[in-house]
Amino acid sequence: MSQTYDAGPVAALRRIAFLLERVRAETYKVKAFRAAAGAIVPLDPGEVAARAEAGTLREIPGIGSSTAAVITDAAAGRVPAYLARLEEEGAGPLAEGGEVLRAALRGDLHSHSDWSDGGSPIEEMTFTAVELGHEYLVLTDHSPRLKVANGLSAQRLGKQLEVVDAVNEHLGERFRLLKGIEVDILDDGGLDQTDEMLAQLDLRVASVHSKLRMDAAPMTRRMLAAVANPFTNVLGHCTGRMVMGRQGARSSPRPESEFDANAVFAACAEHDVAVEINSRPERRDPPTRLLEKAIEAGCLFSIDSDAHAPGQLDFLDLGCVRAQALGIPPERIVNTWPVDDLLAWAAPTSR
Repeated sequence: MSQTYDAGPVAALRRIAFLLERVRAETYKVKAFRAAAGAIVPLDPGEVAARAEAGTLREIPGIGSSTAAVITDAAAGRVPAYLARLEEEGAGPLAEGGEVLRAALRGDLHSHSDWSDGGSPIEEMTFTAVELGHEYLVLTDHSPRLKVANGLSAQRLGKQLEVVDAVNEHLGERFRLLKGIEVDILDDGGLDQTDEMLAQLDLRVASVHSKLRMDAAPMTRRMLAAVANPFTNVLGHCTGRMVMGRQGARSSPRPESEFDANAVFAACAEHDVAVEINSRPERRDPPTRLLEKAIEAGCLFSIDSDAHAPGQLDFLDLGCVRAQALGIPPERIVNTWPVDDLLAWAAPTSR
């Protein structure tokens, strides 16, 4: 006997897309379910149910055979078979062993929207973070130099901050979407955004994205300069490595950048900059041997998803497994802190 389902077709389609994203399914599959959800959101539920019963859902642009079957079942109060299969196969933790830290995390400091190279609107990323139980999410779209990722100019970033204000006004006190950036570390260690704009943000992740094969000495100087910048809060994916290609992309593993890790992590500890434990499965950055150096140096850490899609917000599971295995205490992980403590730490005037 089929289980009853009362969440509705839009919720079913969004949940399927989320579950596909978190296991890195092919992008076209995810887009099909998100597009279908977008196609029926403006419609009256009665019309959707009538079309489902009449078998005319596929007349709506963006609805295919698989998505029509999901809508039909959900509109009739049945659990869609596609959803039931995904829930059975992949709804549990992405990895075992990090449960204590995962429960301690209050938010995520590194996420992207379709304003840069993410795949979903700010609102969708935010609502998914709420559904996952986060207390806050930092929106960290790319800075202007990273043109391949549609990095935000100062003007575009200013407009995005207005959207963040509107989202927070809608959500009220239950959740905070924080203003942030993943700012590119320039060749000389400067940050790829104006000080005026950086000062308006709640938190800044600084990352190297270019000239990753720079010789170790200039790369070390570059990173030390960025870490010493009073606007830098988190050093993002410090080696830039890729242990595997991204799903659906014609890419191969990428070696680590070379730098004096002891010097860089000592600077992070001195300047109160957190070292990011990047949870993307293709990154696993820093490597374990460098993570151990950062622990010994007394660094703070941030376990981040680096999510480019809503379902990837659950990548935090993977970072928590690594951090817990190395015995990093929760109090040294800044996104276990209450939001007010996090904001006080991240404020440039406090550094």
